[in-house]
Amino acid sequence: MLNLRWSWHPPTVELFESIDPAGWAASGGDPVTMLSSMRPGKLAELAANQDFLRRLDAAVADLRRYTDEPRWYQSAAADASTGTGALPAAIAYFSPEYGITAVLPQYSGGLGILAGDHLKSASDLGVPIIAVGLLYRHGYFTQSLSADGWQAERYPADDPNGLPLNLLRHPARPMAESAMVSGAQDGHLPGGRPPVPPAEAGDPVKVTVNFAEGKVLTAQVWLAQVGRVPLLMLDSYVEENEPAQHEVTDRLYGGGTEHRLRQELLLGVGGVRAVRAFCEITGHPEPEVFHTNEGHAGFLGLERVREYMTGGLSFDEALELARAGTVFTTHTPVPAGIDRFPRELIERYFSARASGDGGAEAGLPLDRVLALGAETYPGGDPHVFNMAVMGMRIAQRVNGVSVLHGAVSREMFAGLWPGFDTAEVPIGSITNGVHAPTWVAHEVSDLGDSAAAAAADAARLWEIRRQLRARLVTETRRRLRDSWRQRGASGAELTWIDDVLDENVLTIGFARRVPSYKRLTLMLNDPQRLAGLLLDPDRPIQIVIAGKAHPADEGGKRLIQQMVRFADSEAVRRRIVFLPDYDMAMARFLVQGCDVWLNNPLRPLEACGTSGMKVALNGGLNLSVRDGWWDEWYDGGNGWEIPTADGVEDATRRDELEASALYELIGKSVAPLFYDEGADAIPHGWVEMVRHGLRSLGPLVQADRMVRDYVTTLYAPAAQSSRALAAADRDAARDLAAWKARVRQAWSGVRIEHVEADGSEPSLGAVLDVRVTTSLGDLAANDVRVEVVYGRLGDDDELVDPSYVTLAADHSAPPPHTRFSGSVELGQPGPFGYTVRVLPSHPLLTSRADLGLAAYPDAPAGMSSGDLR
Repeated sequence: MLNLRWSWHPPTVELFESIDPAGWAASGGDPVTMLSSMRPGKLAELAANQDFLRRLDAAVADLRRYTDEPRWYQSAAADASTGTGALPAAIAYFSPEYGITAVLPQYSGGLGILAGDHLKSASDLGVPIIAVGLLYRHGYFTQSLSADGWQAERYPADDPNGLPLNLLRHPARPMAESAMVSGAQDGHLPGGRPPVPPAEAGDPVKVTVNFAEGKVLTAQVWLAQVGRVPLLMLDSYVEENEPAQHEVTDRLYGGGTEHRLRQELLLGVGGVRAVRAFCEITGHPEPEVFHTNEGHAGFLGLERVREYMTGGLSFDEALELARAGTVFTTHTPVPAGIDRFPRELIERYFSARASGDGGAEAGLPLDRVLALGAETYPGGDPHVFNMAVMGMRIAQRVNGVSVLHGAVSREMFAGLWPGFDTAEVPIGSITNGVHAPTWVAHEVSDLGDSAAAAAADAARLWEIRRQLRARLVTETRRRLRDSWRQRGASGAELTWIDDVLDENVLTIGFARRVPSYKRLTLMLNDPQRLAGLLLDPDRPIQIVIAGKAHPADEGGKRLIQQMVRFADSEAVRRRIVFLPDYDMAMARFLVQGCDVWLNNPLRPLEACGTSGMKVALNGGLNLSVRDGWWDEWYDGGNGWEIPTADGVEDATRRDELEASALYELIGKSVAPLFYDEGADAIPHGWVEMVRHGLRSLGPLVQADRMVRDYVTTLYAPAAQSSRALAAADRDAARDLAAWKARVRQAWSGVRIEHVEADGSEPSLGAVLDVRVTTSLGDLAANDVRVEVVYGRLGDDDELVDPSYVTLAADHSAPPPHTRFSGSVELGQPGPFGYTVRVLPSHPLLTSRADLGLAAYPDAPAGMSSGDLR
């Protein structure tokens, strides 16, 4: 039961539930709680029950096969070439929160749920990930409502000993090895990391992180086994720490600025050290790739730089090696969602004056650390240290979490790569996905995969949808009654709850965090119009709403109160419900039972969003603004698009327009299709749309697809880059760092002196011969790449979707100049233009913009544009 695979494996869940159905329900589906509260006699009965023992043995054997047998990754690794082309031996995945199961409440919202789904799919695919997080004693808050609808927070304490966790402990070790771990040299393991401290067998593994003013934080490491994936969770509640330092891992996203910095230092720096200890103790392969899930864990890059420096490399050389094997995923298109610390606070923690041994990271030059997080772009604040900026500078591969979010991120961070168009900013995208076994109802999964479910008989599909809706209605009434009792109502006042919702009415869901940009209350823009839809005598709708505002977000709390007050109104309270304390358990009922999932953020502020994906896999439909994942996968027939008033500057007017469009869609498109039943009482048009949604979205929205994408497009290339730089005793890293330093120093002397272009009259298919005379200063021709950038001209004379041709050095120009020449075929009709530029060039660079350096002509003389016919 300590392997959390049970949480997404229905046969194991059924086995636990069969032990004590009432106890299982009372525990909230938590086997640890259920078994720990069971009477001893019951356990003796189970031990004598041969049928139960047979089922238990079968479950154990199934889990052993799951954890031991080769899976997709092992097959892919066997097919990959050896050497630098091989898949990474292991990947370390860092996240501040994980939503694995409701019984391990270490998540607040989408970031944690996504991280949990990432681990579960990685386990299913056999991807060798070691995950790292923090163990928060109070997790995220429990939400309730006051009598007047105001959000209240509680932070119940979780005892790790009552959670499905094991404390990571030192194994028995021969006395000869107790002083130093095998392989250590000069007190450090290869790679510059400190050895596992001498410890007695059975002692908890502990890591330390230096803080300011000479203070040292110690943390023990708890292990959650997520199928095949170990999740290491660092816990500061140990006796070595003074009372104030116990609180570093008190709660998720709690405390002030310095508290958050301490948490992130523990996650990043302490997390790498925990991984090293885990690998040394267990023999698990060392990670070749480190994946930072948002900027909160960004300090892991500095710890890896420190490791390499301890092994004899300079800061620049160590940075190249760390960058090569680091992947950074940004999850927010909202600047306010990025951690930014005061520069002086970082100075305190990293200054050599901070402690006797050199601050938080001994040996790291303070000026270089500060430069990594500096907002050096136009509009940046010189007084802050930006964790996302550091993450991008210390990772060679960066991605957003949807195609649209990738484009938004390139615009947000374009200033880090001056001289390059937004489209060339080296930030890609991998669209999120969801772990189907966690979120899909068994009634749907019993039909097979999404294609098989889409092929099911219409009557069966419709009956499954009715069953899931009815289950949601029952659960909503239970939770609503509990909420009203918490708010002070008596049982006699709550008889109306028996009539709340109807299993035969079109059910719309809206559940998510409650920052202002997600617009919880957009549907309340015209309360009378919403009430008309809820109470329509022929085609009524009902809405189930849930969500938490951050404890410090007073504006979000006001939005919740506004929604609760509307839902409390006697006229509509049977048709619209706000359920407090949104968590994974509630989410399962919602995404399975809702017919329609509503999503109306301010575009393009939704990075991805995944709740609607879960709904789609259960046969629900999406009604959403074209934002996040819906922007790329909506096809006109698998749901509905809420039109947006892009370009309307007045926020109030924009909300009015988009709310009106929402009402129109529900009243004239969604509800009529749902209630348009045939003679067999089945709305065949609706069922056909459900089928199309399952077919078109089913293969795309799954986390298995997402994790495969990470492996093939980010993890494998990162491992290859890392190996290439580590070759020949890391000489390649030394050479690359020296080359970059030389190029940066010499770049001010790089100029384009003259551009010539010959060719026939510009026309489709014509060839343009281009010659560029350059002055390279102290650089050689093989240090640079000279390109012609050409393509169609947009309305503002900018190049749209440009193409690139690299010119060859022809050495025909007299010193000190170098000439480059080549030909461009004009293959697209319409207005065209071109320019030329000089870029640094090295075989180990991964993108044109890697150094952020480019030289362009001083003026467009000699270049032309035209109209290809």
